[in-house]
Amino acid sequence: MAQTVVMKFGGTSVGSSERIGGVAKRVAKHRKETGDRVVVVVSAMSGETDRLIELARKVGGDRYPVREYNQLVTSGEHASVALTAIALEREGVPARSLLANQVQIRTRGAYGQNLISGVETETLEELLERGITPVVAGFQGIDEFGDFTTLGRGGSDTTAVAIAAALGPCRCDILTDIDGVYTALPSICKRARKLQTLTYEEMLEMASSGAKVLQARSVSLAYKFKVPLVVCSSFSEIEGTLIVEEYQGMADAVVSGITCRADEAKLTLRNVPDKPGIAAKVFKVLGDAEVVVDMIVQSQGTAGRAAISFTVPQESAQTAYEALLKLATEEMPDASVELDKDIAKLSVVGEGMRTHAGVASKMFEVLGANGINVEMITTSEIKISVAIEAKYSELAVRVLHECFIEQQDAGR
Repeated sequence: MAQTVVMKFGGTSVGSSERIGGVAKRVAKHRKETGDRVVVVVSAMSGETDRLIELARKVGGDRYPVREYNQLVTSGEHASVALTAIALEREGVPARSLLANQVQIRTRGAYGQNLISGVETETLEELLERGITPVVAGFQGIDEFGDFTTLGRGGSDTTAVAIAAALGPCRCDILTDIDGVYTALPSICKRARKLQTLTYEEMLEMASSGAKVLQARSVSLAYKFKVPLVVCSSFSEIEGTLIVEEYQGMADAVVSGITCRADEAKLTLRNVPDKPGIAAKVFKVLGDAEVVVDMIVQSQGTAGRAAISFTVPQESAQTAYEALLKLATEEMPDASVELDKDIAKLSVVGEGMRTHAGVASKMFEVLGANGINVEMITTSEIKISVAIEAKYSELAVRVLHECFIEQQDAGR
């Protein structure tokens, strides 16, 4: 029986008519050489979603109906799937463009960050059986009323993984403008190298900590349904990075990657009552405001008072600040709220950290030697993250990459 592969192409890959033609040639060649049945998932052409969002702002200002916003921004994929299907037909590959309502990609959740709750495979399987390549719109889903919803930035990755999980699970290739996952951002670290293999957990930690190769939710979904992921280039056939549950020698390298997010902000609520229930009240207010909180530190003060600090994405910082200010004004008159937008989240990730000691001490030693102060710390079994001043983010990545990756490679 023929193998089914989902191939997802991002906005850069379909950014022009010439590139769409290149995608069609790539899919046609893959089908011919392997005999695989292929489902193609595409994003909107690069820059198109931003253009549509700007149009919404110009017409509606800061307020417009959510339904109409979704109808508008998902129209970018309407064009790209049709153009890709046309290009495939020109290459002699029978193709059919499909939107979320035609595949029945059902979603639930908050505006702009919906979660996929189910994918109907009947239409896809019928087309595949007939030798027709489905070209599915990424980024979009439908709600219980049949209206379009959106999956957030990078949501086409999640669309592709969800389809691969529903059809198999089968392999999902994420084809983009880079040729794999690197130990650090090559533009910062000249000696960054491509990783041949990663575990789901490593990729999930890297994606959530600043590696913009894959949307974190897509990796989480692949992990849950054991969908093998391959990150590779849509512009060359260089071997990419395979992401699976486990691989031989995965614990040998202590650190697999260094990541950094420079789009973080830190909020501090000072002089709050140090008693049970206060933290719950603070974070309920933030949850109600749909603010996602990352690193959290609570410090005990004096005279029954404490301070709570946490980081949020910069895009949510003002919302979080206003929510806390309202809480402090209404219920904690002695408290004050501080906002620092000059924050970066720096992370060291690796499966080998489960079995190797001393990573944290070495990390802090290297940062300290380079005059970089650590403001907050969080850890997991395979990750250590710290909050630092954003101006030190690139220096921090370089010195940690030299310490953990380059010295590690030299010792092999």
